[in-house]
Amino acid sequence: MRYEPPEGGAGLRRHLRDGGDRPGHRLRFGSGAAGIERLEASLTGEGFATHRHDTYAIGMTLRGVQTFRYRGEPRHCLPGEWHVLHPDEPHDGVAGTDEGFGYRIIYLDPSLVQEALGGAPLPFVADPVIGRRDADPALAACLRDIDEPLDEAGRLTLTLRVVHMLVRHSSARDSSVRHSFAGSAVRPGVRAPLALEALARVRDLIADDPTARHTLAEFEQIAGLDRWTVARQFRVAFGTSPTRFRTMRQLDLARRLLRGGVPLAGAAQLAGFADQAHMSRMFKRAYGLTPAKWTAALA
Repeated sequence: MRYEPPEGGAGLRRHLRDGGDRPGHRLRFGSGAAGIERLEASLTGEGFATHRHDTYAIGMTLRGVQTFRYRGEPRHCLPGEWHVLHPDEPHDGVAGTDEGFGYRIIYLDPSLVQEALGGAPLPFVADPVIGRRDADPALAACLRDIDEPLDEAGRLTLTLRVVHMLVRHSSARDSSVRHSFAGSAVRPGVRAPLALEALARVRDLIADDPTARHTLAEFEQIAGLDRWTVARQFRVAFGTSPTRFRTMRQLDLARRLLRGGVPLAGAAQLAGFADQAHMSRMFKRAYGLTPAKWTAALA
């Protein structure tokens, strides 16, 4: 059975390069900005292995049926529907029909969401599939031409549109339960104030050189907080732990090197991994593909 996208989704579909019936993955990065990536993808045959990333992932299915497991349940995302994945939540991705599927997606750094919300808790969208009628046409426009450069104003506009969607569909509207980033339930309205400026210093220290391995004592010194507070509040503020944040920045560096033609072993060394096998394990856990398959998908 072939599903056709609704109006709006059809407009986006015209921009999606046809993956045809050839098995494999095809990935194409569009124009991005600091804290923002836009990606076009199509898949036929083998799916994405279970993985997790440290950004929000907000995408629209444009062709076929996208099927994935999220928080222990199977989900289906049809053309014109959106999916919203929270930082550090494991998920996979497979085609629900023989024709495969195609989508476009925005990856947004949680720190931008924090800035837009003024330090409020990061929103958690419990139901990851958003129906066609509930989608924001203005956000769809941000995916219509992913090659259009994002200037400072465009970066701000895109962030605000994503945050509006997250807040609108957030489980924070549920008066009985709110979800922390570890997936546990906490009493609504109860949270300790976040030391955002201090946490940002830790975040910047890691991001400035992800190949460097910093000690907990360094985090305490630069933040002016004890290590337990740093660990707890970093996850609440940015959606992941300091250790995983460093690994993801290493993988960002590795991806840039691979896209630039650096061989796998060289990219692993330059990105600060123990060896190529170590990088490959972390890569697949983050993106659902090995570095070799990811590089081939770009080609």
